[in-house]
Amino acid sequence: MLTVGVDLAAEPDGTAVARVDWTAGRATVARVDVGVGDAAIVDAVAIADKAGIDCPLGWPVAFVEFLTAHHTGHVTVPAGVAGRVWRRRLAYRVTDEVVHRAVGRLPLSVAADRIGHTAMRAAALLSTLAARGCPVDRGGDGVVVEVYPAASLRIWGLPDRGYKRTANLPRLADLVDRLRAAAPWLDLGAHEPLCRGSDHAFDAVVAALTARAAALDLATRPAADEVAAARTEGWIALPTAPLDALIQGLPVRG
Repeated sequence: MLTVGVDLAAEPDGTAVARVDWTAGRATVARVDVGVGDAAIVDAVAIADKAGIDCPLGWPVAFVEFLTAHHTGHVTVPAGVAGRVWRRRLAYRVTDEVVHRAVGRLPLSVAADRIGHTAMRAAALLSTLAARGCPVDRGGDGVVVEVYPAASLRIWGLPDRGYKRTANLPRLADLVDRLRAAAPWLDLGAHEPLCRGSDHAFDAVVAALTARAAALDLATRPAADEVAAARTEGWIALPTAPLDALIQGLPVRG
């Protein structure tokens, strides 16, 4: 099995792609690239069995409806609802609230934070993948699944804060050590120095690991009343099993 992880940014700078090959009892990081353009991302995802993208794959339904109403001059605030409550419903997706309840971290708002620029790029990438015949479902079925590396790290008992940016390279190096200790079956190979020197490269590897969890049905999926929103807004797959479960040869969802 080949899984791909994409730490997506609005521009190639800050974008990383990792490829992980899975064999019996072992996972090998086959390639990690930083500074990746759209064509290379599409090519990598197109040959993957599962690809995890660290970026919102859609916008809140309520936000889209709000923009449509605003475009025609018919915005109304629900009666009896505090303004901050109403704005939160516009700003956060169903999956964001699910993640917040599960791990205590609220993802960036695709409607109100700068991550929206990255989501625009993701939307174009998904469209290109679909045009190439790749099955795309924002809810996680098909080749692509939305992931949140910080949440995956927290669930797997690893530090999930304080390792980003150049000033925190010692913490990133420590995090790499801790990942290797927790997953001795993971071979970073020649790409280990890059993972120690770039949080984007490291997050791309974590995204590829999370994609493996999703492929094995070892990640959260939307409940029946969340499916419709997930297919429009996107759905963050949270691992539901320890790291070691990723190499135990469980059946892959078809």
